[in-house]
Amino acid sequence: MTSEKDTTMIGKLAAATAATLLSSSLLAAAAERVEVFSTSGCGCCIGWIRHLEEAGFEVTNENLAMADLYAKKTGAGLKPGQTSCHTGFVGGYVVEGHVPAAEVTRLLAERPDAVGITVPDMPAGSPGMGESDEPYEVLLVARDGSTSIFARYPLAGNDASR
Repeated sequence: MTSEKDTTMIGKLAAATAATLLSSSLLAAAAERVEVFSTSGCGCCIGWIRHLEEAGFEVTNENLAMADLYAKKTGAGLKPGQTSCHTGFVGGYVVEGHVPAAEVTRLLAERPDAVGITVPDMPAGSPGMGESDEPYEVLLVARDGSTSIFARYPLAGNDASR
């Protein structure tokens, strides 16, 4: 059984950890440039780019015709069912869809042997897609095209379920 004092201590520890991760995320992100490819006029893509910029990433965006954008996705090693509306490249990885900036930073820090990470489709509540507590997953895409769960959202207790 957890006492109120223990619960308060756990909450303070979680808040301190989150603050440390956020500050280290901002420092790590500040040195990284994300190249984003999207189609013109996509509001959610613009929202995701702003989310990355607010997290300290330098972002460039190039609008492509849909066929050219799809070629970028498949050329990066993504398969059908792993894609969304925009594709980013950073640090040798592909970042597909509405991936939270914290997970991009984690990817760059951990540097797994993978193609990159993706949030397939366009789930409500993901960065750039508005407010919602609907759950979604960030998937790690292996070099063989298989996926595994990298993180789950929304956050539970100030930390993604990993």
